[in-house]
Amino acid sequence: MPDVSRVPEDAYFAVSPLMLFPHTHGNFEVYLRQDGEYVLYTRTGELFTATHKRTMHDLGVREVFVLREQSARFRRYVEENLGAILSNESLPVRERAGIFYDVSVSIVRQAFTRRLPETMSEAEFARIRRLVRGCVGFLSRGDGLRAVGGLVSHDYKVYRHSINVLVFAMAILQTYDLEESFLEECGLGAILHDVGKTGIPRDILERPVKLSARDKEILRTHPVRGAALCAGMPLPGEVINVILFHHEKLDGSGYPAGIAAQSLPLAVRVVAVADKYENLISGPRWQAGLSPFRALRALSERYKGKYDPDVIRRLVLVLSGAGLAGDGAGGEEPAGEAGA
Repeated sequence: MPDVSRVPEDAYFAVSPLMLFPHTHGNFEVYLRQDGEYVLYTRTGELFTATHKRTMHDLGVREVFVLREQSARFRRYVEENLGAILSNESLPVRERAGIFYDVSVSIVRQAFTRRLPETMSEAEFARIRRLVRGCVGFLSRGDGLRAVGGLVSHDYKVYRHSINVLVFAMAILQTYDLEESFLEECGLGAILHDVGKTGIPRDILERPVKLSARDKEILRTHPVRGAALCAGMPLPGEVINVILFHHEKLDGSGYPAGIAAQSLPLAVRVVAVADKYENLISGPRWQAGLSPFRALRALSERYKGKYDPDVIRRLVLVLSGAGLAGDGAGGEEPAGEAGA
């Protein structure tokens, strides 16, 4: 007889079965929901097998459940296994692409529901999801999945940040009248914009204090490293532009080349604003993030002249749909740039 849990319903959170990766052990329990009750499916430390996957498929299982008290274990499990799976050439590309897509959409959904206005419709979410599918399809060719796998393995938080940047960039771009192909290129650029951080020592990326001047200089090599890493991939020019120039500023004070306003394409200007905004609301490792209001104010005032004011205005319009841009509570402006 299966183990039936008597734990209260709000003690669980749902995840997609595709986030139970094949040939891995989970340091957490997995439950199915049947007739309103939670039934233990796999125990802590049990190997997830093809049989588990086939059984869930046959049962039509669309979500499984993990105890909230084990959420940290589940998060570590995803961080520890996703990169290795994406980089594993022995697994079929289609299977790896499906896992990448599912995890990315899960992050998109969280950002969409927690960080964007309630007025953003399911149709707009579906559009972003389609773009993610297109991006995953593109990255499944050549070395794309391996590159993303390297990024996830090196620092899962950078990968998660990149997907969040994709969401904000797409939210901004939906205020323009643009071709779907251009949006997909911008999405690819957003996902890969920080891929060069795979070449930055982890102790610099993870340091919980402000970086020294020397370490900042090392960190600022990531756009060039990223462009070099992707040089062999059949990526559109817009994608390479985003990777290489997303830290350039309109006043020429950015890096790596100090390029000024007139030479920065729209995709670069949009991803630059989305990247900075996401960094501001998430905060560096040593400091809490800002409220949406304070982050937008910082973009408009503290960083005035550095980012495209029309792109910032469009971000304000998107966020003001639920009054987020009018919420003045929370956070202090950072003393220096976050996520340089």
